[in-house]
Amino acid sequence: MFQEFDVVCLGGGVAGEAIAVGLQGSGLTLAVVERELVGGECPYWGCIPSKTLLRSGETLAEAARARVLAASRVEWTVDFSKASTRARWMARNLDDSRPAAAMQATGATLFRGEGTLTDLRTVSVGSEQLVARRAVVIANGGTAAIPPIPGLNTVELWTNRQAVIPAELPVSLAILGGGPIGVELGQAFARLGSRVTVIEAGPTLLGLEEPEAGAALRPHLEADGMMLVIGDPCIAVEPQIMGPPVKGSAVTLHLKSGAVVRADRLLVATGRRPNAEAWRATGLAQTERGWLKVDPATLEAQAGVFGAGDVTGLGGFTHLAYYHGQVIARRLRGLDAKADHTAVPRVTFTDPEVASVGLAEAAARAKGIDVVVASADPAETARGYIHDFRRGALKLVADRARGVLIGATLVTPRAGEILGELVLAVKLGTPLKTLADVIHPFPAFNRVLGESLQELAAKMEQQNGGQNEQHRNKP
Repeated sequence: MFQEFDVVCLGGGVAGEAIAVGLQGSGLTLAVVERELVGGECPYWGCIPSKTLLRSGETLAEAARARVLAASRVEWTVDFSKASTRARWMARNLDDSRPAAAMQATGATLFRGEGTLTDLRTVSVGSEQLVARRAVVIANGGTAAIPPIPGLNTVELWTNRQAVIPAELPVSLAILGGGPIGVELGQAFARLGSRVTVIEAGPTLLGLEEPEAGAALRPHLEADGMMLVIGDPCIAVEPQIMGPPVKGSAVTLHLKSGAVVRADRLLVATGRRPNAEAWRATGLAQTERGWLKVDPATLEAQAGVFGAGDVTGLGGFTHLAYYHGQVIARRLRGLDAKADHTAVPRVTFTDPEVASVGLAEAAARAKGIDVVVASADPAETARGYIHDFRRGALKLVADRARGVLIGATLVTPRAGEILGELVLAVKLGTPLKTLADVIHPFPAFNRVLGESLQELAAKMEQQNGGQNEQHRNKP
């Protein structure tokens, strides 16, 4: 059966929801194809349940801090079923009936099933052939990438999907990968009572962030009892045999150094890969890592074919996917909307939080930018002492030639909330002289920004003063 729509969207996640809302009342007909749950990864197996688990662990850590700040004795018994039940409840108990109804209320037609792009205008789902008169949008996201480690396919493992709504609290948990997913879930399980070992093959935790971020976070994770193995990749995995040789959840991991890690559960958090099976056969261009290659401004892969959200490889963030959906909806309505990826915020919701925006120092130098850097420790402030916070980081990166901020990284409580000011500064190219004149409330955590921005502005003035003096001394 063939059905025609103005727009066919492959994927009913956050980007698909934004497109449905953005096209409401436009007169354009929209079909959305979703193989799993409307809303995508974030509400069911990603951001929402993982941050709920983190919040449960955070309350226990705060209770423990009372022993230092306010109490002589604090005791509790972890009720893991309570934490797990709440995480599942926050994940809507894997029931998408309400978001599905909300999508259909916009006028979109929802098709449930495995969608496949058979040509650049047609999506096949079950017995239906959905033909797009104006555009196809590919927004079907990604999934956990499983590395080709010998023996990994012989053991029972978790990805984020099993870990964020767990039925059990493992006595010991090994995690492959020290990126945001690995450190977030590692800290959550450690605070709830698991013995956690994180194995990161690269030289630093949070390898896509400034090196100062992983270095500042590390002692906080270790204080929660986490064992962190950095720069020692796993080269083989095998099940722990308890009786007959059957596949089980207990694992033994062999590291390159010869070290051995044993755990009752294994979580693989080594990155994501695109769900390219649904559209690869059409010959659409892919990036070196396999993501759908799109123009970063128009989000077009080809004329009339858009990519949105994680599948583009431009960033695996819920807020970015929604933004992409909004931009595409405006373009489909005939507006000259373009996506701007200059200032995409990133937050890892550990305790303390790690938040960043823009370019890291090394990335800026690789682009040939003459950078100026200012650093500080938010712990060494009035609010840091009040909060009893130890060991944080703030790093600001500026473009000397333009006199503007181009990157920022924070490791501190409330980092995700503090970041907004810096996101706006990077996006608008606000002059450093203006940023340095902003008044920050005392004794808020964001007050640390004031001194560092003033330091950057002063370095700029010193440089400019030196250049002017050299110019005056020329014969």
